[in-house]
Amino acid sequence: MGHLGVLLFLLGGLGALADICEIPQVDSKLVERLGQRLLPWMDWLSLEHLNPSIYVGLRLSSLQAGAREAFYLHILKLSYQHSLLGLTFNDDNSDYQDKPSMGQLALYLLALRANCELVEGRKGDRLVSQLKRFLEDEKKAIGHNNKGQPHTSYYQYGLGILALCVHQKRLHDSVVGKLLYAVEHEQHLHQGHLSVDTVAMAGLAFTCLEHSNLNPNRKHQITRAIENIREKILKAQTPEGYFGNVYSTPLALQLLMKSSMPGVELGTACLKARAALLASVQDGAFQNALMISQLLPVLNGKSYVDLISPDCEAPRVMLEPVVETPSPPQEVIRVVLKVPSVSPPYINSISVPAGSSLEDVLKKAQKLRGFMYGTQNTLSGPFLTSVMGKEAGEREFWQLLRAPDTPLLQGIAEYTPKDGETIELRLATW
Repeated sequence: MGHLGVLLFLLGGLGALADICEIPQVDSKLVERLGQRLLPWMDWLSLEHLNPSIYVGLRLSSLQAGAREAFYLHILKLSYQHSLLGLTFNDDNSDYQDKPSMGQLALYLLALRANCELVEGRKGDRLVSQLKRFLEDEKKAIGHNNKGQPHTSYYQYGLGILALCVHQKRLHDSVVGKLLYAVEHEQHLHQGHLSVDTVAMAGLAFTCLEHSNLNPNRKHQITRAIENIREKILKAQTPEGYFGNVYSTPLALQLLMKSSMPGVELGTACLKARAALLASVQDGAFQNALMISQLLPVLNGKSYVDLISPDCEAPRVMLEPVVETPSPPQEVIRVVLKVPSVSPPYINSISVPAGSSLEDVLKKAQKLRGFMYGTQNTLSGPFLTSVMGKEAGEREFWQLLRAPDTPLLQGIAEYTPKDGETIELRLATW
């Protein structure tokens, strides 16, 4: 082969690589430090704080927590099965209160599959039936004309389909069809913008269905939907490299990894996203257990779709707990808290130690009187549900903003205000 032939061969190879999304190996110490942040969360063993995504993230990562990890799965099984198998359904939605949501049940099934377990037998059949019932109820809420909205979200809808798929449980074509319609007609938008994590989750569900061929009548629609979602995600890449934002990028990469899109610089886009993510990890952006558990598989070249055939014998590095060292006394900062959505509007300057979370600021404001708030525990941490006695209604939520008008990407437990910042709590619609 002449010099020109060799050059053309190399260029052809580089072109092929550019069409494929692969994540090169990451510094093991950085991954280990990220995994260590999950360990404290594994000490919260009440049902409201249990998070199956932690177990899934560890099992798909290059890390393990040994006996601690096994005990966490044991507690998950005891708590979820006791709660879920005691749940009976009727037409009254009040039956769902104080019970794991559809998304939590789906993540629990993913956790079982991550341990190479398939749900079967009487107990397994009841869990599957409950998740199918959740999805059927969501399908009814969306309506035969697709004009309605699910009670939860299309994100949880896609997660539910994915969880049943990895256990090889078939859903009716009409259930899958609602998610296909939502993707095709862009009903995954949030405040007019593409919800990258929602379409990525839908794409993971469709990829599983495509590999498993559980809905052959929808095969061609599923394939088109996956291609459509990949294109949407690539178009949503920011100049910094994120797909949507820093926290939606891990799920987007889970979908794009090992994908092939001829004629598209997929490899370049993924490498740019990887670089942006690693910079964010080093800056301490990943503190939330759910977000970390979605990122760890990516850094190990894995995705939730790998739970179709999990490798439970793969070697994983043992995580060692971080030894806490006493921190020096912290300076006091002042944060202005504003709530314009109530009458009269609330505004106050709150003094807290540097490094305090926004949740710490809210607690301090409540202690000072004149301010009150309520939260609900979710897999993503505490979710703000009411401020000054005003509850968020249907299709409403309490938005967190840094003045003058910058939405916060983190929740109240993760965001750390800086000295002099003004934080606004605004009742918004979606």
